[in-house]
Amino acid sequence: MAQSAADAIAEAGSAVALLRNAQVRPTVFPVTPEFTNWRSEQRSWRESVALLDQSHHMTDLFISGPDAMRLLSDVAVNSFAKFPVDSAKQFVAVNHEGYLIGDAILFHLEEDTFDLVGWHMVIDWLQYHGETGDYDVTFERDANSLVRQGNPKLYRYELQGPNALALMEQVTGASVPDTKFFGMATFQIAGREVRSLRHGMAGQPGFELFGPWEDGEAVRDALVEAGAAFDLVLVGSKAYSSANLESAWVPSPFPAIFSGEGTAEYLGWLPASRTGSLAGSFTSENVEDYYVTPYDLGYGRTVAFDHDFIGREALERIAAAPQRKKVTLVWHPSDVAAAVQSMFEPGIPAKYIEFPKARYGQHQVDRVLAHGADVGISHDCGYITNEHAFVSLASIDAEHAEPGTEVIVVWGEEPNSTKPAVERHRQVEIRATVEPAPYSAFARENYRRG
Repeated sequence: MAQSAADAIAEAGSAVALLRNAQVRPTVFPVTPEFTNWRSEQRSWRESVALLDQSHHMTDLFISGPDAMRLLSDVAVNSFAKFPVDSAKQFVAVNHEGYLIGDAILFHLEEDTFDLVGWHMVIDWLQYHGETGDYDVTFERDANSLVRQGNPKLYRYELQGPNALALMEQVTGASVPDTKFFGMATFQIAGREVRSLRHGMAGQPGFELFGPWEDGEAVRDALVEAGAAFDLVLVGSKAYSSANLESAWVPSPFPAIFSGEGTAEYLGWLPASRTGSLAGSFTSENVEDYYVTPYDLGYGRTVAFDHDFIGREALERIAAAPQRKKVTLVWHPSDVAAAVQSMFEPGIPAKYIEFPKARYGQHQVDRVLAHGADVGISHDCGYITNEHAFVSLASIDAEHAEPGTEVIVVWGEEPNSTKPAVERHRQVEIRATVEPAPYSAFARENYRRG
């Protein structure tokens, strides 16, 4: 029997000790890293059209049964007052104390049938409550290709960029209906029925296409063939993993599963292999210091107090208190260059900065300082070719969130953890300028339009 998360934590001494020194490699997207080079591939979703293969790195949880909607509503902060078939939403859940578990995309496929797609953190939480609660539901879990045996159940492709709409009309031979953001439609491509989600991955117009795995090759071939006339670019995992920096989505915030009501039972259910890893300069022995709220990540628009859900009362109290704000931190080029240059100098260098994505744990939590005091945390970080900038997404106190404010990101761990991706290094301070999230003006103004 697989070791539970509870047993692994007890063996390590604490959740922080377990995750800080987790002997797992950083998350790998099991698709081709680069088809050309990640710089050109990043530019494609801004300049022409990008084709990204999402079939392998996410988990699908298919939920069906007469109580499926009730379960979803009981767990999510979202409103389900209006959620018809052929629509989707960002599904957000919190623990009983109102702190974020995680988020994923929820597709309403058919009456009483849903597909929750994304990172496993919130998927695990939902499945646990469905299996242990009084719900008439069934689950079919299709994990990512790193752990699954055999092929995925579905293929999933992303088309993004200014030429995406024209390409879709070319390959389907029909006008694309006017579909609202996160609305769904059905098309015919290469004689196969294809379902589509209107989606904007990096602020650009786009479509998420999915269907049975056995249809995937024919659909992809048709997209590539038709795409030649629209400068279609195949995008590998390196560029794809950095796309969230433009849309300002934080993919793996630290999940609030290690303390609070009901979490002891949950950690006894959760396999130790799904606890993740913790990286970054922020350190505390109190695991709750790593937790964030939905408001810290800009999900306030998603919270709806029109129904009872896990954590509602606590979240109402949090909502009434001062909030941190999600921002983009633009790292000063000279400080990034100095950190890289330290690898060519005698002595202990700064923590290696990888391009285009520099995250070295599943949950990256770095300190953000202003005038020597902690004012927030920095999450994902990496390089955006389209903005010629190295940035991170951060949650910081409102009084320091005004664009143009200067802050410090502390880069590197002290003491160094024993994670495989952590070499001997020293901490450095990197100056950064607060800017809006999303950083790209196009993404800010167009991400949810339509």
